[in-house]
Amino acid sequence: MKKLYLVFVSILACGALQAQYAGGGVPNSAAIGGQTNSVSARVFAQLLGSIDDAENKRKELELSSIQGSPYTSNEFASTTLFYGEDKVRDVYYRYNALNEEIEVKKTLSPEEGYRALAKDKNINILVEGNKLAFNTFITSKNRTLNGYLAELYKGKEYKLYKRIMVKYTEGQDAQNSFVAAVPARFTQFTEYYFKKKDVNRIDQIHQKNGKFLKQLDGEMISDVKNYINENNLNLKNEYDLVKVFEFLDQK
Repeated sequence: MKKLYLVFVSILACGALQAQYAGGGVPNSAAIGGQTNSVSARVFAQLLGSIDDAENKRKELELSSIQGSPYTSNEFASTTLFYGEDKVRDVYYRYNALNEEIEVKKTLSPEEGYRALAKDKNINILVEGNKLAFNTFITSKNRTLNGYLAELYKGKEYKLYKRIMVKYTEGQDAQNSFVAAVPARFTQFTEYYFKKKDVNRIDQIHQKNGKFLKQLDGEMISDVKNYINENNLNLKNEYDLVKVFEFLDQK
């Protein structure tokens, strides 16, 4: 038996659910009730955490006093939910980058609450045509973390990923009439990661040329350095970074 533990720990939705299914791929209907349709409403329900609508609304009101947002977009957008390569259904989503939760709804009805997808590496959605999925990766400070990465480029030898995260900073009251109060705020950051074929790890990219070149195989360094310089590429620019990995994949 393969176990899937669905854990939902969000500042905007609460509760937890555990589910269990047999075999690989999308959980089949025989494992959850004997229906013939392998992608059923029950399968969809297995990929979700639980919800408390009243608690959601109360906490959303509290967020209105904080600058910025924990979301990459406050509005729900349409996407397709997959389990592995198998399509489960079309849904609406928004990404809580503070808590690294994908919140989903079946409709845009304001009466329908949202739920968080389980943090299972087989579950993924499409965001602007790119796959967003839960992964394990290693930061530039050599910390091994789990979180969501969006696949920006998929080549024969390299994959390039983007990570969006949000940090929360507490506000500060005014100390006197000459100093203004500082409101609490959410601040968004972006990181980039890459994976080389046959290497079982995903590493954060150093976006300074010298440090990035040291992350490459020795025989690649000179060619990549020349390519960056000749084309005046900036590794802090996402479009330029994709071009570098397209070049790497051709070598």
